[in-house]
Amino acid sequence: MQPPNQPQQPYPGGPVEGNPYAAAPTGNPYGEQPPAAPTGNPYGQQPPAGAPTGNPFAGQPGQPGPDQQGQPGPFGGGTPFAPAPPAPPARNNLAVGVLVALGAAIVAGILYGVLLGSIEREFGYAAVGVGFLVGFAAGKLGGANPVVIAASAVFSVGGVYFGQLIGYAMVMADVAHVPFSEVFFDHFDAVTSIWKEEADFMRYLFLALGAIAAVGGVKKAS
Repeated sequence: MQPPNQPQQPYPGGPVEGNPYAAAPTGNPYGEQPPAAPTGNPYGQQPPAGAPTGNPFAGQPGQPGPDQQGQPGPFGGGTPFAPAPPAPPARNNLAVGVLVALGAAIVAGILYGVLLGSIEREFGYAAVGVGFLVGFAAGKLGGANPVVIAASAVFSVGGVYFGQLIGYAMVMADVAHVPFSEVFFDHFDAVTSIWKEEADFMRYLFLALGAIAAVGGVKKAS
């Protein structure tokens, strides 16, 4: 017979430290674990669709990566930034600008002369208007070229002078009760002689104002 209360050795897999359901430690917390039972889903244990993979642009349907050429950008459209259209060629036709300055000086000079002959008075604003009109028309088609600027100034002086002669001829024709054409074309030398005799500082100032206004008109148009 064995003595009572004799200590007994624990059997393998038996209770440990008073826990009847705990298995004996084996030293490997991951060892001897049963494999996962099949669930009947052939796609089991796969990451769900749309899970992050480390590349925010890869594997996303309808969102091509930035290295794909010819594909729509992230903000829509084919090319993110369309190239700017080429700038139109600069208007720098010297011949056209000079011819326009000449034509504008003739037209403006005639209008200026008719105004002077009608009111029998000369004022500087009209001369400035002649120069500005000539310069603006020339600069609009010829650009701010030094040749166009010089031509506009010279033709403006000629336009103001031509207008003053027309005004004198109108006054002389009215006094003599003869047609304007007779005075201006048949006695043109007499008209120029009277202009020289009555020319003063203000008259030459009007010529200079016309040239200055022409330069400003070219720069304004360009």
